[in-house]
Amino acid sequence: MTPTANIVQTIVPVTHNLGAFQVRRAIPSRERTMVGPFIFVDQFGPAQLAPGDAMDVRPHPHINLSTVTWLFEGAIEHRDSLGSFATIRPGQVNLMTAGSGIVHSERSPAGVRAEGPKLYGMQTWLALPDGREEIDPAFESLTDLPLVEDSGASARVIMGTLWGRTAPTTQHAETIYADIVLGAGGSIPIDPEADERAVMLVGGEAAIDGQALGLYELTVLAPGAAMTLASQAGGRVMLLGGEAFTSPRHVWWNFVSSSQERIQQAALDWRERRFPLVPGDDVEFIPLPEGRPKTVSYP
Repeated sequence: MTPTANIVQTIVPVTHNLGAFQVRRAIPSRERTMVGPFIFVDQFGPAQLAPGDAMDVRPHPHINLSTVTWLFEGAIEHRDSLGSFATIRPGQVNLMTAGSGIVHSERSPAGVRAEGPKLYGMQTWLALPDGREEIDPAFESLTDLPLVEDSGASARVIMGTLWGRTAPTTQHAETIYADIVLGAGGSIPIDPEADERAVMLVGGEAAIDGQALGLYELTVLAPGAAMTLASQAGGRVMLLGGEAFTSPRHVWWNFVSSSQERIQQAALDWRERRFPLVPGDDVEFIPLPEGRPKTVSYP
């Protein structure tokens, strides 16, 4: 898609084939590292795993960020070192704030492994703002999210204020995040207020101000421009963004921070097993990667 005055950038994600399903990573990338507080945007599935297969992300650490998990299909069990446990399902947002440090695991529930789990959704990270990077770890799981319906479209507000409705999800920096489902011929205006905004088509087809969106591409919108999202045959689009950060963030593996030294300390702490354990999932863990991990800062 050729950029227009209201489309400033289009990012084609890097696809990682995990065997049973694919994960597409839009940011961080060489083209762009953040959209508002979003510093990591993964889209996975849709996938139907074979009977007996499962998603098993072993315990691993995070610092100075919040993870946001949102599913279109399937279920994931979350456990963390605070003792939190939740089965994430469609329509439910899980926000885990790492702050000074947290460990968590994500696995397919036992009840769906025999038939083969479905996996389809989004995993995003939000960088924590200056002065709040080392806040206490926290976890929340919410389903009472506003639903906005307009002109053949429905939008679930996951975070922030959009279309005059505000989600109860905690914000550490100003954030917008929404799941938009467009019926055939449906349309919805895109609020212009956020410092930075982007959309990602995750199913079907859709266009922004008449410009077709590429499937799974992250399309960054010009700030301050009032725009309209529409679909002729029906589609699903994620809208994300928020407050622009004025200080840089570094990313290495599962760690995000304004300080490279803090990341180095976190890596040493994980290698030396100084992070807390995850109750109910304290045997396995993902070791610190040797060399260059898949998630890194770009110069």
